[in-house]
Amino acid sequence: MKIAMFGHKRIPSREGGVEIVVEELAKREAALGNEITVYNRLGHHVSGSKFDSQIKSDDLKNIKIKTVFTFENSKLNAIVYSILSAIKVSFSNCDVVHIHAEGPASMSFLPKLFGKKVIVTIHGLDWQRSKWGGFATKFLKYGEKNAVKYADEIIVLSKNTQKYFSDTYGRKTVYIPNAVNKPEIKKAEKIKELYNLDKNSYILFLGRIVPEKQVSLLVEAYNHIDTNKKLVIAGGASHTSDYFSQVKALAKDNKNVIFTDFVQGQVLEELYSNAYVYVLPSDLEGMPLSLLEAMSYSNCCLTSDIAECTQVCEQNAVYFKKGNLDDLINKLLYLLKNDNEVQKYKSISAEFICKKYNWDDVVKKTLSLYQK
Repeated sequence: MKIAMFGHKRIPSREGGVEIVVEELAKREAALGNEITVYNRLGHHVSGSKFDSQIKSDDLKNIKIKTVFTFENSKLNAIVYSILSAIKVSFSNCDVVHIHAEGPASMSFLPKLFGKKVIVTIHGLDWQRSKWGGFATKFLKYGEKNAVKYADEIIVLSKNTQKYFSDTYGRKTVYIPNAVNKPEIKKAEKIKELYNLDKNSYILFLGRIVPEKQVSLLVEAYNHIDTNKKLVIAGGASHTSDYFSQVKALAKDNKNVIFTDFVQGQVLEELYSNAYVYVLPSDLEGMPLSLLEAMSYSNCCLTSDIAECTQVCEQNAVYFKKGNLDDLINKLLYLLKNDNEVQKYKSISAEFICKKYNWDDVVKKTLSLYQK
């Protein structure tokens, strides 16, 4: 099959969960003999140009990567990219167009008009994210409605999102969650050199510093706790520099809070490998890939009790009430005082998550939709 994908920012990169998913699907589908063309968005890494092109991947050598023009610093960036990508795939010789995310799905009618099979993956209900203003929210809702109207198949990553589409539109969707690779555990070498971090010496958050991740709540909770374990906030801003400044302001008087900025490669692997506890305090998620990754590295995970987290981890993580500062403080204190409990979760998390969510299953189910 000839398959085209757009809707992400750029691959190879770790700019967000969408980019990780597109890269995994593209390289695995190509390895099975399919012709894959991926349409990257022109521009710099969302966390800054210093992170551009740091990842090289031989796995992508069988994939055609085309860069699509857009206005780099404009609010119309994603819209222009989506329009031009849709035009390009419509006039290409591909059989299937796989569109990722609600905004780009606004253009799903165009390849459909040209006789292409259209698959849309909803990575989350993006219009709910507080970083978007009025026009952006309306555009995302428009994309969602176009996906319902024009897509041959809609893939969702959570049961909650599946229920939403059924209740709101009466639209049947296909549940195909994200997956994770089994990693190699790394010793604390680079992170010791850069941040003076040892194994089990820190609490970790790793992800984008955006309002829906509730990083400010985590910093506030940490400020109420007396512990010798540091708090590591690993991630870049992504359109929300004001929020990032707010989070840093909360931590300005606490020398044990470390901001690493965006991380990848060895530093990312070592941070996951050596954390005492991984915390994901989000009040909104699609399907959190960082949580899958944290568990794959045998982490004890503490997350908010939103369905998108509890459905992933089941009984294999600790939960606090979404947005509840006191409950987050209490759960952190409990884990800091009960090492045996932390080790219990560490001993079961990797085997559980890697068995439950693997990329071979995801690719098999996705290809079957292409062929349906």
